[in-house]
Amino acid sequence: MRVHSADIVISAVSKKQYPTAPMPEIALAGRSNVGKSSFINTMIQRKNLARTSGNPGKTQTLNFYIINDSFHFVDVPGYGYAKVSKTERARWGKMMDEYFGEREQLVSAVLVVDLRHEPSDEDCMMYDYFKYYDLPVTIIATKMDKVKKAKRSAQEKLVREVLDVEEEDPLIMFSSETGEGKEEAWKSLRSHLKM
Repeated sequence: MRVHSADIVISAVSKKQYPTAPMPEIALAGRSNVGKSSFINTMIQRKNLARTSGNPGKTQTLNFYIINDSFHFVDVPGYGYAKVSKTERARWGKMMDEYFGEREQLVSAVLVVDLRHEPSDEDCMMYDYFKYYDLPVTIIATKMDKVKKAKRSAQEKLVREVLDVEEEDPLIMFSSETGEGKEEAWKSLRSHLKM
């Protein structure tokens, strides 16, 4: 897919701040520091639109990016990072429930995991959370270039088994360094955007 325009629209904390345009949205979630921002930047061919950070857990808002003036990527706060207070976590939980439970424009979700590691309990909970809201999920297993080719299929199998991935949800191995998996990822996302 050719991306000719991509911009951040708003960083929102409640529904009154969400964009009002009736265009489809794809939510992207993942553990802090999993490479979610790098995935977004690779997909839209921009170096720093989604900010990568040395401080995991930096995304504390729902960041709406408009792509090709036709749909939104919605970057949701990273999870699983210990330095966030309980109060802050509860606030995030409320914000997430409001978005996932009430947003009509939301058509699918992307769960970003690290191919090198077994998915965490939080990854499993996030996948189950998406399925609870009846969302089709594309699983992106990042850092593929850091896994030896001989070990990739075993790691893919591990991720699939631990998350208990439903048959209709694709798992795509991805590298922000090499761009591998990008076309496959767009193919999956476009099927939900009906483009």
